[in-house]
Amino acid sequence: MSDLASYTRIGLEPNADTIRQQFVAAHGWENQYRLIIQLGKLLPTLPTEWQQEEFRLKGCESQAWLKGEKSGDGCWHFACNSDARIVRGLIVIVLAALNHQNSEMIQAFDMEAYFTELGLEKHLSPSRGNGLRAIVLAIRDQVA
Repeated sequence: MSDLASYTRIGLEPNADTIRQQFVAAHGWENQYRLIIQLGKLLPTLPTEWQQEEFRLKGCESQAWLKGEKSGDGCWHFACNSDARIVRGLIVIVLAALNHQNSEMIQAFDMEAYFTELGLEKHLSPSRGNGLRAIVLAIRDQVA
């Protein structure tokens, strides 16, 4: 098993369905915002050697890093982190849908519908929404 495959279980648990269920159970934006912050606590700290310019995400106002690799079974594994609490939670939401998946699943997953279903689009500032899309684009660029 590769370093990244064993690094985080996000994508296996929680996965996109679990995130959807948690958002439904967290009635109202205040509770959902708290949930996003709590989800961010699931991210393991990135090793210092992964917090370098080559792994830095472009398009995020906060500092964020993404490292990905494809394992022998064709699935992609990502480690990602940020210095901002809300961004850490948003990263978990993205990784829940895309981590531990193959390239075709990652490219085919309807991220906009997922974000809309969770209600993120109507509550996030434009810069946070752009940062969220930057994470998705960076992942999709790596697997293309």
